[in-house]
Amino acid sequence: MPGLLIKLRPNGPWRISPASGPGGPPSAVFSSDALFSALTIAIGQLGSMDQWLAANVHAAEPSVRLTSCFPFTGDTLLITPPRSLWPLPPSPRVRWKAARFVPAQAVQYLLNGERLRDEDWAVDVESESLLRIHRGQLPRGPFRVVTRTSLAVDRWSGTGSEPRSAQCLEFSPDAGLWCMAVFSSSAAARQWSPVLKAAFRLLADTGAGAMRSRGWGRAEQPEFRNGEFPNLLIHPPSLLPQATDGAEVTETAVPETAYWLISMYSPGAADQVDWSRGSYSVVDRGGRMEGGARKLVSKMITEGSVLLSETPLRGNAADVAPAGSAHSVYRSGLAVAIPIPWRVAA
Repeated sequence: MPGLLIKLRPNGPWRISPASGPGGPPSAVFSSDALFSALTIAIGQLGSMDQWLAANVHAAEPSVRLTSCFPFTGDTLLITPPRSLWPLPPSPRVRWKAARFVPAQAVQYLLNGERLRDEDWAVDVESESLLRIHRGQLPRGPFRVVTRTSLAVDRWSGTGSEPRSAQCLEFSPDAGLWCMAVFSSSAAARQWSPVLKAAFRLLADTGAGAMRSRGWGRAEQPEFRNGEFPNLLIHPPSLLPQATDGAEVTETAVPETAYWLISMYSPGAADQVDWSRGSYSVVDRGGRMEGGARKLVSKMITEGSVLLSETPLRGNAADVAPAGSAHSVYRSGLAVAIPIPWRVAA
């Protein structure tokens, strides 16, 4: 399927609200449901909201699906790895389970059945990122969490209010957040790619996440790269029957297909997930509308989850506006998932 890779290079602090609530430490993942909301508002400012909702909320097959935003550093795209393959067994040199984010290249190795050599990798503790050691040195992590304090001062009287502190992400040079838009067809890509590029440019200027009134959440002009999904990220191993040494293909040679989520996911009515198996986690997603009203809470499957299903995952976008709201508000649980062979870490 056609895909569009987007890279955002923050030019100041970012605060992505965590699932634990507005007072907790910032999240390092800008989840796909929040990204969908931010882009919908931006697309509405560009005059195309009705068409966007018709194509991606009300259509039988959404034209555009969005991954969550994950960190990157240099050319290394970091990702929440498949829960079925991570963490690796304990090692005397690398604390694998301390890594929340893993390079896409490392996931490729695991999917190919290759081993990660202890001496080649280390975990950056501040960003919880697994990074490849280069010339004996661990590269700088993509971000760190810092606390910034502000004080409002009355210019007339010269008196100030109580200081307010908030934690935020500060990104390293040549680091930031990446995501992908996955299109249902070449026609959908031609229609929506220019709109998405304009919306991302608008978000880079106006900010995303919390504390935008302080100038947080802004970025340089986004970088875009067109390609095919999922090849922009990894090349999954073949899921077709395999024969070895001239032997006939048997049923046991056919790997069972699982779906590795790189977005948030809310099951659709037609989805056929085997909830008794797989490796997944569930979170409550809430939040507030513009104006302060609380959205309805939804249970969603998180990024990195691996689900077993008879058919590819679709998901849905639910209306989470509270009763009496003047308009609908949609929380996107449309799935972006990569089919991988089902197996668990040795």
